[in-house]
Amino acid sequence: MAWRLCGNQLKLWRVQAGFSREELGKEAGYNYETVKSMEQGRRRPSLRLLEVADEMCSARGKLTATAEYLQPEKFPPRSQEFMAVESEAIALHSYQPLLIPGLLQTEDYARALLSASYPPLDDETVEERVTARLRRQERLRDKPSALFSFVIYEAALRSLVGGHEVMRRQLHHLLESSELRNVSINVLPVGRGAVLGLSGALVILETAQHQQYAYVEGHETSALHSAREQVSVLSQRHGMIRAQALSVEESAVFLRKLAEEL
Repeated sequence: MAWRLCGNQLKLWRVQAGFSREELGKEAGYNYETVKSMEQGRRRPSLRLLEVADEMCSARGKLTATAEYLQPEKFPPRSQEFMAVESEAIALHSYQPLLIPGLLQTEDYARALLSASYPPLDDETVEERVTARLRRQERLRDKPSALFSFVIYEAALRSLVGGHEVMRRQLHHLLESSELRNVSINVLPVGRGAVLGLSGALVILETAQHQQYAYVEGHETSALHSAREQVSVLSQRHGMIRAQALSVEESAVFLRKLAEEL
């Protein structure tokens, strides 16, 4: 909607000033179709086009001022509510079957993962989301009183996201993170809890007000549950998965062995 609104304003100013799309495009270095797509909101209006249009149409900053509303979202819309709860949580218990949890990802792993999104994300959105993901991780060290526990299925540890070197550094990062006194990492090997372990990602959270939430996600969908019945069921499921995982000490040995194999 922000793209459409900004694009429409761009068109109104251009038409009022008496310029064609070809003229605006030539001055800004874009072809006719690109300018049309930006004006119609099918593409995000670029800062370059806004600056050129602002100057040509004598808008006196009214067009360039819209640029701040066009910045990429730090998180996908479907997960923003979860991120808000996560930022205030005093306890977080995560299970991930296929990917390293976002709170434990290295910069290279996160960038490789986001760059492989489909439909593709533009470079600016990728970088914005990588930065936001790394900023989330500050809570692990800035809030030593908050508890973070992670159960990671073996498949996530063996998936070569970004290649061998990126994955090797990722495994070492998990080992380093597990040394924080408020962080525990347990590995769920293939063959243990196979049925429950394949049910999908799951996060249980508790806020300072002792409100509990359960978060589940899949392809382009997610749900943040707060109803006691749903949270109870998912908490029990997470508890069983965690009970079947390796101990913290055993998990560290497992991670070191995997890193040596890469």
